[in-house]
Amino acid sequence: MNKWIRQTHRWLSIAFTLAVIINGVAVGLKKYTAWVGLLALLPLALLLFTGLYLFVLPYIAKWGSRRRMG
Repeated sequence: MNKWIRQTHRWLSIAFTLAVIINGVAVGLKKYTAWVGLLALLPLALLLFTGLYLFVLPYIAKWGSRRRMG
């Protein structure tokens, strides 16, 4: 499961980067619309959840190993 979350997080970061580039190009070409602006929000929200999971994972593992030992 952890490997799948890490891989998803990496692909989401690529999708977010592409969405930001698309936003920049749209602004530069003066073709910016609301949906283009919202394009980056979905990968960003998913990145938040996968990133928080990956951030907390070592602490959960440490807490679990302490609990087993004592």
